[in-house]
Amino acid sequence: MEWKDVRGVDDIIDIGKKKFGKPGRFVPLAILALLLLIGLKGTIYSIGPDEVGVVQRFGKYLHTTSPGLHAKLPFGIEKVTPLKVTKVFTEEFGLRTLRAGVRTEYSARSYLDESLMLTGDLNILDVRWIVQFKVKDAFKLLFETRDPQDNVRDISEVVMRRLVGDYRVDEVLTIEREEIGDLAQMEIQKILDSYGTGIQIVTVKLQDVNPPDEVKPAFNEVNEAKQEKERMINQAWEAYNKVIPRAKGEAEKTIREAEGYQLDKVNRAKGEAERFLATWGEYKKAPRITQKRLYLETMVEVLPRAKEKYIIDPEQSSILPLLNIGQRGGSK
Repeated sequence: MEWKDVRGVDDIIDIGKKKFGKPGRFVPLAILALLLLIGLKGTIYSIGPDEVGVVQRFGKYLHTTSPGLHAKLPFGIEKVTPLKVTKVFTEEFGLRTLRAGVRTEYSARSYLDESLMLTGDLNILDVRWIVQFKVKDAFKLLFETRDPQDNVRDISEVVMRRLVGDYRVDEVLTIEREEIGDLAQMEIQKILDSYGTGIQIVTVKLQDVNPPDEVKPAFNEVNEAKQEKERMINQAWEAYNKVIPRAKGEAEKTIREAEGYQLDKVNRAKGEAERFLATWGEYKKAPRITQKRLYLETMVEVLPRAKEKYIIDPEQSSILPLLNIGQRGGSK
C-alpha cells in the first residue's frame, strides 16, 4: 500500500506559517484575553437573599453589601465574604440529630460530658438542650471573635450548669424547665453581647431531662413514693373539705338560731313588761273597771276552749239540782 500525499512535520509548519504567520504572534493577545476573563470573573459577585456580603480591601473592612449583584476590584484587591444573617443555626448539647423530619432520628451515642449536671439538692441529672442563634452583626462576627461556634457552646454549657445548680431536682424535671430555658437565653445573650460576638440567641430549650441510667430504678421508686404521698394528702384535703365546711355551716346555723331565739325572747319579755306597766298604769287610774276588763278578756280567751259550760245561780245553796245535770231533760 502506498501513500501518494504524505507530508512531514516541516511541511505542516510551513503551511501554518503561510496561513497564520509566526507562532508567537497571538500569544500576548491570548494572555490578555485570559487576564480579562479572570478579571471579569473576579469583579462581579452575587449575594443570596438570606445573606450579606462583607467586603475587605487588602484585608481591611470596607463595607457590607445587601443581597443582589455587585462589583468589586479583582485580582485579590478586594475580597467578599458572604454571611447568612437570616438562617437560624442550632447547637445541640447531650444529643446529636442524624436526620430531621417528621420522625427525627438521633444519634445513639451518649454525650454525658456535656449533659451530666449537679442540681441544687446534690442530685445528678442528664440534661439535654438546644441553643438556636443567628448572625446579628456581620462585622463583629468576622473581626471581633475568633470562633463564634465554640463561644456559643462554651458559654451555653457554663450558664446551663450554673442555672441547674440553683434548682432542686424535682423542679428541673417538672415545673421550672421553661423558666430555666428563658433565664439561660437572657444570660447567654448578655455574655455574648459583652464579648462583641455579633450573635443573637433565638431560643434555649430543654429537650429531655432524666436521671442517669444507673439510678433510674431508685429514682422511680422515690417518685412513686412522692406521688403516693401527694395522693394521700389530696385525699385528706378532700375529706377535710367535705366535713369541715359542713360542720362550720351547721355551727353557724346553730349560732344564728340561738341568736334569733335570744332576740325573740328578749323582745317578747320587753313587750310583756311594757304591756304590764301600761296595764298597771290604767289599773291605778280605775281599779274596778280594769279588773272587769281583765276578767272579760280572760273569759273571751278561756270560754271558746271549754267543751261544756255550766251557768250557776249565785243564790243557789243546794247541790241537788246539779246531780243529774249531765242527763237530758234534767232530774226526774
